Amino acid sequence: MGLFGRKKRTRTRGGAVVADRSADAHDRKHLEQFIESRTGVEGFVEPPTAVSQTTLLLVAKDGEWTRRRVPSAGWAHEFANKHQVPTYDAGVVGYPQRMREYNRRVAAERKRRDREAGA
Repeated sequence: MGLFGRKKRTRTRGGAVVADRSADAHDRKHLEQFIESRTGVEGFVEPPTAVSQTTLLLVAKDGEWTRRRVPSAGWAHEFANKHQVPTYDAGVVGYPQRMREYNRRVAAERKRRDREAGA
């Protein structure tokens, strides 16, 4: 074994590496803190892809969002139900417009700050 040990590697049927770690207590805690500190939170369960595991995307009323790995889609729905957060399958319903608008606002603010810093 190498100097730093081995990382867990999950692979797809085609052999692509999916992720170098699975969901953990830090991910769960982050999701809980997001729910507790924001209003109007909804959850969007994202299926695994060739490069990522199943994730839970939480979107607040103002469009602010966070995403973390979760053990499974079932776990994500149970977690959200426990915290009284409605959940949807992202592959079916897509993402809310308020999330895209939030991303545009954040990008515009960053661009404005960069211009001011460079002036």
